[in-house]
Amino acid sequence: MTNAELKVRTKKFALRVIKLVQSLPKSKTGDVLGHQLLRSATSVGANYRAACRARSQADFISKITIVEEEADESCYWLELICETELIEKEKLKDIMKEADELTAIFTASGKTAKENKK
Repeated sequence: MTNAELKVRTKKFALRVIKLVQSLPKSKTGDVLGHQLLRSATSVGANYRAACRARSQADFISKITIVEEEADESCYWLELICETELIEKEKLKDIMKEADELTAIFTASGKTAKENKK
């Protein structure tokens, strides 16, 4: 997958999360979990774009690690939304799969960058 394709994919993920958060019930729990998910999920694409503009291998590794952490954090908030039954599990299945896949992609990317630095 190219950098351009990953930029599109991370933006689509953010847009899907925005729509999901808008559909959460208006409650203290929904507001808090929604805010946290919105923050982490939109950060994935923003930080990936920053990683693509890294000035050095070390800078790239630092930035891609943040992307990995934000993708994994998004998984966590989605799990909580699912387990608190704010949204039906079946409706979250695809977006949770995407969050897992993005986490795996960026974990592998960081690992490869660290190995290539040696």
